[in-house]
Amino acid sequence: MSKPLRILIAKPGLDGHDRGAKVVSRALRDAGMEVIYLGLRQTPEMIVEAALQEDVDGVGLSILSGAHMTLVPRVLKGLREAGLEHVKVFVGGVIPDEDVPVLREMGVAGIFGPGTSTHTIVEFIRQQLAGS
Repeated sequence: MSKPLRILIAKPGLDGHDRGAKVVSRALRDAGMEVIYLGLRQTPEMIVEAALQEDVDGVGLSILSGAHMTLVPRVLKGLREAGLEHVKVFVGGVIPDEDVPVLREMGVAGIFGPGTSTHTIVEFIRQQLAGS
């Protein structure tokens, strides 16, 4: 039997809306994944440190504040610097269409907007992390 996927869910920045992050966390847990939910107002450095300490397979960032083009690159850079380039990063929240290709080019594995079903997110993570 393989070990369950370990996924870190975090709310970077000053955004105080965490309902979506909690819904996704529960869906991943219910799908058999181990979920580490960091909660609100995390810095990119705190997220990277938690990913390192928790030995995660993936990091999910929930951002509704519009700060994704500032915060996501800092998390990606921190993961690379910590030797965690194998950790897949996915982002949920309000992401303008014109930012999607830029985020993908930076290395974001998946981007989920409002209304994305939890089933879609669970299946995406399973496919991306198969064999982890």
